[in-house]
This record gives sequence, structure tokens and C-alpha cells, in this order.
Amino acid sequence: MESGPAIFAGAVFCLFGVGLLVWTVSRARQRRPVAHGVSPVASVACAGLAAVSSLALGVWCLGRL
Repeated sequence: MESGPAIFAGAVFCLFGVGLLVWTVSRARQRRPVAHGVSPVASVACAGLAAVSSLALGVWCLGRL
């Protein structure tokens, strides 16, 4: 009964992480700002950390099934 919410949460975290990672990489390759008013290196690092953390949390949720 608890596998339904775990699958949903894992899928949401994985989709968000992949989307954020793709967006961050595409912005960094085009040399466009990831966040306005922040150092480019810091914004890419922070967004990348959030994306990888979200992916890891999604994999953890799916792995607990």
C-alpha cells in the first residue's frame, strides 16, 4: 500500500533533478546566467548540487520499494 506514494515521490524527484540538471548545463554551455545577480560559478555549483541531491533522493525513494 505504501509503494504508490514512494513511486510517485521518486518519479517527481528524479524528473525535477533531471530537468534542473539539463537546464543548468544548457545555460552554462551558452554562457548565460543561471541566477541573476550571483557569481556564475556559485550559481552553477548550487544548482548542480540541488539537481544531484534531488536525483539521489529520487533514486533512494525508488530503491526502498
